[in-house]
Amino acid sequence: MKLFSIVIFGCIANEGYINRPNEVEEYCIFNRNQNACNYGVFMGSMAFLCCMAFLALDVYFPQISSVKDRKKAVLADIGLSAFWSFMWFVGFCFLANQWQVTEHEDNQLGGDAARAAITFSFFSIFTWAGQSFLAFQRYKLGADSALFSQEYTDPSQDAAGAPYTSFGGDDLESPGGGGGQANNDGAFDGTGGYQRQDY
Repeated sequence: MKLFSIVIFGCIANEGYINRPNEVEEYCIFNRNQNACNYGVFMGSMAFLCCMAFLALDVYFPQISSVKDRKKAVLADIGLSAFWSFMWFVGFCFLANQWQVTEHEDNQLGGDAARAAITFSFFSIFTWAGQSFLAFQRYKLGADSALFSQEYTDPSQDAAGAPYTSFGGDDLESPGGGGGQANNDGAFDGTGGYQRQDY
């Protein structure tokens, strides 16, 4: 995602503004629409900064001890990734539409940079959507494993304090109600509800 943002920003910032040989003032390559170039440059730079923030959050995440803060961090990852996926979809449609209506003479001046920006805008849609999906899976995993639960207790401590109960609540030494039958391997006739197994 960082690479895509850098490519889009670099292509438009370096080669997105051109002029014809008989003109002095530079204009945006996308149908001479200044808003198209501004949108691409702004989105590319902000997406790069957002990627760096997410990278820092991933490094710092294991050190977050508060359950609420962890939950907020994962939810922010889901929301922002989905937002950027939508914004890149809008950007792809905008840039592709402006490039489609650009005059043929202008297309020859900086076509490679414009096509690269459009292509990587399209790829960014799926990379951010994939990031949002992975963050959602992370949220589900945390919810299923009681990571975000305020009442989370150590399973080993919980199991140590639980009393042991036999199957069916019966005494293992006298499953059939008679003490002599429990120790006699040949006395079982199938009516007592308990079958002794030797290991």
